[in-house]
Amino acid sequence: MDILINIFLFLIGLFLIIKGADWLTDGAANIAKRFGIPSLVVGLTIVAMGSSAPELVVSVVAALKENGDIALGNVVGSNIFNILGIIGITALVRPLIVDRNNIRNDVPFIILATAATCFVVLDEIFNGEDSVNLISRSDGLLLLSVFAIFMSYTLALAGKGKDNAEAEDADASKDVPVWKSVALVVVGLAMLVFGGNWMVEGASQLALAIGISQSIVALTIVSGGTSAPELAASVMAAKKGDSAMALGNIVGSVVFNTFLILGISAVIAPISIGGITLFDLLYLFAASILLWIVCKCGKPSFTITRTEGALLTVCAVAYYIIICCK
Repeated sequence: MDILINIFLFLIGLFLIIKGADWLTDGAANIAKRFGIPSLVVGLTIVAMGSSAPELVVSVVAALKENGDIALGNVVGSNIFNILGIIGITALVRPLIVDRNNIRNDVPFIILATAATCFVVLDEIFNGEDSVNLISRSDGLLLLSVFAIFMSYTLALAGKGKDNAEAEDADASKDVPVWKSVALVVVGLAMLVFGGNWMVEGASQLALAIGISQSIVALTIVSGGTSAPELAASVMAAKKGDSAMALGNIVGSVVFNTFLILGISAVIAPISIGGITLFDLLYLFAASILLWIVCKCGKPSFTITRTEGALLTVCAVAYYIIICCK
């Protein structure tokens, strides 16, 4: 009976995530066009914050329970899935056109986030062998400070792009009432949060029932489940032809996961790396470099093609096969 309940929770959660992502992207895009806000900025803030809510809930609860494996594994696993799996699958659905500004200003934030994760975790490498690999409260405050800088940058970006967006989209969404767009965003976010929680709860209980370790659960099922909103939101945005929002959602989510979620979790309680290994962290860093290369060297110029999307997806699958076979 318990297994059937967990399967039911998983399926209901999946449905809420997909439908909620559709409503969220519709509402966010309409608000962006009506108020002259660039789609990239909406993806970096509203969509990324909403779709990252499940990660925030899971990691904060894990920190409160002093379960470092889940708190850190959720962030590391989610970021790997975001960078390789979500962007890869999204490009398979529809090739992503990458603006030069994305490559110059936004994708480097992913590299910075992954480098920061390695820096705050690997104390034995950066501070000497006598140190213990631990994300301390001071590390958490440092991460939150960087997050504040990122948000300041995003708001500045919104100010610079507002005039151009107003010129292009001033009349694009006048037929959609503001209250309806706001309602779509609010209801969509709620569906993402509840759907993500139920999906993770059902999947985690099923996995633990067959004896999978908590670090593997965190890196795979928990991170995959909490990243499902990002996947749904990015795929829906790409299908609507909004590559900027699809990519901005991932950049924003990786930044939120690393600097906000990991920062808050570490401030609540210092996080030990537990079963998260150097391989996991190096794979995350390599994934961010690979994404930058794909964006920079894509053919046609500045496009993540279906072939490159397949490459990213294969790298994601390879990672999960490796850690499950350890």
